[in-house]
Amino acid sequence: MKPPDLLSSLAAYVREGDPNVPSPCVSVCRINPVSAQCEGCLRTLDEIAAWGRMDDEGKRVIWSQIEERMAALPDS
Repeated sequence: MKPPDLLSSLAAYVREGDPNVPSPCVSVCRINPVSAQCEGCLRTLDEIAAWGRMDDEGKRVIWSQIEERMAALPDS
């Protein structure tokens, strides 16, 4: 499964409201120099660093932003 496909699956899981909010990390850890986002999970370095300290609501906000970023990706 490609990272965007895996991210989409995880995002759907989060939208269902499960109390355990999973990390969006898909083990493809490269920061794009133009977008300043990880090419695997689409988070910024600040979001990655803060993830472990965030409550579930904060994590859901990040997931919402990831979905917006996925929607803005060009089709490949």
